[in-house]
This record gives sequence, structure tokens and C-alpha cells, in this order.
Amino acid sequence: MTDHAMQARLLLAEARVPRYTSYPTAAQFGPLEEAVYRRWLQEEIGAGDPLSVYVHVPFCRELCWYCACHTRPTRSDRRIEAYAAALLAEAELLAAALPPHGGIMHLHLGGGTPSILGPAGLQSLFATLRHRFGFRPGAELAIELDPRMLDASWRDALGELGITRASLGVQDIAPDVQRRIGRLQPVEQVADAVRLLREAGVGGVNLDLMYGLPGQTARHVADSARFAAQLNADRLAVFGYAHLPAARPHQRAIDTATLPNAQERLEQAEQAEMVLCSEGYVALGLDHFARPEDELARAAAAGRLRRNFQGYTTDAAPVLLGLGASAIGSLPGGFAQNIVDERAYAEAVAAGRLPVIRGLAVTAEDRLRAGLIERLMCDFSLDLAQPAARAVINTALPRLMPLERDGLVRREGTRLLVTPLGRRYIRQVASCFDDYVTPAATRYSVAV
Repeated sequence: MTDHAMQARLLLAEARVPRYTSYPTAAQFGPLEEAVYRRWLQEEIGAGDPLSVYVHVPFCRELCWYCACHTRPTRSDRRIEAYAAALLAEAELLAAALPPHGGIMHLHLGGGTPSILGPAGLQSLFATLRHRFGFRPGAELAIELDPRMLDASWRDALGELGITRASLGVQDIAPDVQRRIGRLQPVEQVADAVRLLREAGVGGVNLDLMYGLPGQTARHVADSARFAAQLNADRLAVFGYAHLPAARPHQRAIDTATLPNAQERLEQAEQAEMVLCSEGYVALGLDHFARPEDELARAAAAGRLRRNFQGYTTDAAPVLLGLGASAIGSLPGGFAQNIVDERAYAEAVAAGRLPVIRGLAVTAEDRLRAGLIERLMCDFSLDLAQPAARAVINTALPRLMPLERDGLVRREGTRLLVTPLGRRYIRQVASCFDDYVTPAATRYSVAV
């Protein structure tokens, strides 16, 4: 590769573009009235429609310095119990606002650390959801877990809840990297957590890794990827660290001088993919890997892979409902986000209000662009001959030309194909179809 080509790749890697877990992205959200959200719920959910539900728990016992989630540290059990009560109250309000529907097909608990609610708190939440919404046969019940909080007492609890999939944050197994991100987590602890999940009957185990962390090298990333493969995880996600201290003040604890540069980040991402593919995983989309027999890999092979706020998924439900402070939902009519501050959120619920505060009504063109971007993010290819999308595609083609010159995309007949080299830059390819993105925006993370 010439120096010019490498420099072009590095400039693209440092560009700030959305992750496209939605389109339009949350950066476009503005004020949303509760009445509008209630109208969407009533008018856009059919009697047999399956539902997807995301529940957000915005607490951790300690805050990891790299974290970009809506979460905060707390040692107060009373605060957690008050939030758990507000969650149940919101679930009741939301259930009462819905027309007849087909029940929950996908349930995802994220945070934060959802297990901070404790076994009893989670059992109450699941009982309310089961009673007020119903779970469809074969529903996926997923939860994000901190390996440092799991012990044998959780084995029975997770089994009783019927959890079918769990995600564990690993990030990096090297103690020196862990010290730099404020998350000490011995490999034995992670291995024990995976064993407990298997013993609890959890059929799907996901592990999350990261690159671009302070003091991290390609060797660190490779060792972590190899360790995750040895645990026989069903799925893996390898995320690039997003250093945004202006938006996440706790990230100021990370020494910026110790962060890998663009070329090092690129090498780390490529090293992770090389190791995981050599261990038998299938690379999916931007940053996911799965065993060939996993449903996520099968969905990708069949062109059924989806992308939403939880990343890559098999979730085909037309409606995603958000529960909890800062949770985001999506319906055909638009997006709705709850109040971020958990105390203001609880006050709204106590007053009998659905606690939405921000969102966006989407247009027919938004939905069209969203479909094009999702297929690019999932399939790395796009049919350019779609009659309904002709105008949008025509505006995107000039933006694609520099990427085509650099060998990141190519056209074969009426199809746009992302090349193997270009897959690392799929976010830039997708941004060519984004009518809102501004190249200089600092709210987004770097592309690689």
C-alpha cells in the first residue's frame, strides 16, 4: 500500500460519523410531546404485532472510565429500589396505553448494570412484563451483566427468570490496560461468569471487547480475542473506544496521551478480526462476530440481519418500546426517548405521565434512507436500481465517488458493493446516504 493510500485510510479512520444504530440518529431528536407518543402507540401497533422492549437501568456500583452509557455510580440501595418501583409503574402506564398486540418477542435489559436490581427486583420486573405484555413462545430474554457481580447465587435466579442470552463486558484481559480504564477484572472471574451462565441454562453467551483503550496494543487485543474464543462465546462484539470527555466528564480520568493513534486503532481492529476469524467466527457487519451455527450468522447469510439501538440483531419486531430513564423506543411514526435524569423520570411516572421528553417524527424519505443505510451496515451491498429510492441514490452517488477511487466501494452492474478493504469504513459509506450528518460534527465517535 502506498503512503498516499495509507494516509487516506487514516484520515477516514479519524473522521467522526454516526454508528447508525438508527436513522435519523439521536443527534436529531428534539422535544416530543407525550400526546404525540400516545397517538403513535394507538395508531401504529397492530393486533398481532410482536413487540421488542428495551429496559434501561442507569446504575453501576462503580463507573468505568471508558463508559459512554447513560449510567451513574451509586451505593444507595434505597435509590435503586425507588428506581425499580418507577420502572414497574412505567410498565403499567405503557401497557395501559397500548392497543391489543402480539406480545414481547425480544426483551433486552441494559445499562448500567441491570443485575444491580437484584434477583428479587428482576423477578418483579419480569412478572409485571409477563402479566401486562405477555411473552411470545420462544421470546429472546437478554440481559447485560457485569462478571464482577455474578456469583453462584445468580445461577438459580437467571434460570428462574428464563434468560436466554447474556452479554458480559470483558473489554481487555490485560491488568495494565484494566488499571488505566478503572475496571480490574481477572480472567478467572470472567471464566467463572461464563460457566455460571452455562450452568443456569443461558443458551447464548455474548462477550464484549474493545480496542483503542489507553495503553492498549494490537497484542493486547489479540490476546483478549483469543481468550474470548477459548471461552466458546456464541457472539462477540469488538467496539472501538469513543473518547468524548466533553460529553462524558468521567472519561477525563483517562490520560489522552496514552490513547492509541489512528493507525494503531486500525491495526487493533484488524488484529481482532484476524484472530476471531481464525478461531472459526464469522465476521458480521461493522464489529460483530458469531459462530457459524448462531442465529445471528444465519440471519446475515440470508440477508435478514437487522440493526437497532442494541447493535446487530435478529429482532424483526416493527415496534421497539423503551422503558426506564433515557431509554429510546422506535415506531413507524418516529423515535421517542425518556427523560434522562432518573429522579425527574420517576416524578413524571408518579404523576401518571409516560416519561417521554425527546424524539423525532420521521418522514417517508427518512424511512427510505434508514432502509438503505441498514442494508449497507448489515449486508455491505445495496441495490442501486430501486425505483422508489432513485432520487436519494442519485444524491449519494457523488459522495461515494472518493470512496470508489480509494477502492472502498465498487459498482457491479446495478449493485454497490463494499470491498473487503472498505468494510472497516462502512460508517463513512453509510453517511453518504445521510441527509443530516455534518462532517465536522464532534458529537460522533471516530469511525475506526
